[in-house]
Amino acid sequence: MKYDRQDQLKQSVFKLLYYNDTLSLAELSTYTKKSVPNITSIINGLVKEGYAVEHGLAPSTGGRRPVKYRLNPKKKQYILAVAMDQFVSRIVAYNLANEAIHAETSITLPLQDNDHAFEQLCQFINSYINEAGIKHEHILGIGIGMPGFIDVEKGINASFLLTENGELGLRDKLSRSLGLPVYIENDSSVIAISELHFGAAKGLKDVMVVNMGWGIGLGMIVNGSLFRGHNGYAGEFSHIPLSHTNKLCSCGKRGCLEVDASLLVAVENAKQAMAEGATSSLHKSFAEEGKAEGDLLIEAAQSGDQLAVSTLSDAAFMVGKGIATLIHIMNPERVVLSGRGAAAGKLLLAPVQQAINEFCIPKLAEQTNIAISGLGYHAELLGAASLVIENCVLHRKEKGELDTLNS
Repeated sequence: MKYDRQDQLKQSVFKLLYYNDTLSLAELSTYTKKSVPNITSIINGLVKEGYAVEHGLAPSTGGRRPVKYRLNPKKKQYILAVAMDQFVSRIVAYNLANEAIHAETSITLPLQDNDHAFEQLCQFINSYINEAGIKHEHILGIGIGMPGFIDVEKGINASFLLTENGELGLRDKLSRSLGLPVYIENDSSVIAISELHFGAAKGLKDVMVVNMGWGIGLGMIVNGSLFRGHNGYAGEFSHIPLSHTNKLCSCGKRGCLEVDASLLVAVENAKQAMAEGATSSLHKSFAEEGKAEGDLLIEAAQSGDQLAVSTLSDAAFMVGKGIATLIHIMNPERVVLSGRGAAAGKLLLAPVQQAINEFCIPKLAEQTNIAISGLGYHAELLGAASLVIENCVLHRKEKGELDTLNS
């Protein structure tokens, strides 16, 4: 279906309200560079269809205070956001105001060497939909952030949940199995999208977003947009050959940053230190089941456990060494530390900054701000929801409903 300029403007206004919470007609006019009467017509249509509502007044600038608008949180149009790493998958349902309408749920779902991962993922999503009591016709789509080499255009993950030759790509196979539109993207790119629209990269043009999780990922914001590279594989930060060791990386190469700096390696280093006689509260917490060891390591560090602090600091220093390389190449205005590991907060800043000071040219380093994400572990879920919003297409007024189309 082809869309005229008014359809495209309607879509733009819808996205602006989603990403900015509340906006006035004048603000929407400024963002879209369209006339206020044109914007007024679009807003009136969205209000009539129930997608937008008035939401208070803007501060006075000397005259009559303008009305603010937002997307309607009571509209029965929902987004399913799925955040996956190599071991754990999480899901939550949001309304149009990005408010969770059902509690976030997670399961252990290993991706490596798991022949049943696809079926387990589908069962997980279907179970959540049933538990939440959401009708399929009220779901705009499912956004999934996941690790791996992902071709967004073709909907293929070349690393995990592989499909057989001649079969549908992962995105389309999921969509057919679930009966809903599905959009997939690399987890680090999804986190960067989230930081761009809701977090520490909002309003900035050139930002590197480091995903500190079981591995080390990177999402690049260039000139205010996500940069994917030629095939969509840009940002393989963890495989820069900066390691001090000759350990074999999961990619099959040696010397990758990941073998010294990932959360998974930090956990293994802490275990090795304890096996060699180091004392730590981690002895007890690692023995208890029910929580990811990376999260336990971060919690112990936040509580002042010396081994946990030193282990995380060593990993963060190596991340900082990698960031120094990024600064030399990209000259970003900000580097955001996000993802699961960002929960360690300020514990990461000192070793990261120390490495940057040691390895980066001062003239470049002084131009780059290092920030800890305020979104943290929720960043991937918010970014996954944004995948659906980016692919939502508003129908013409007479149809009065939303549809989602694969881009």
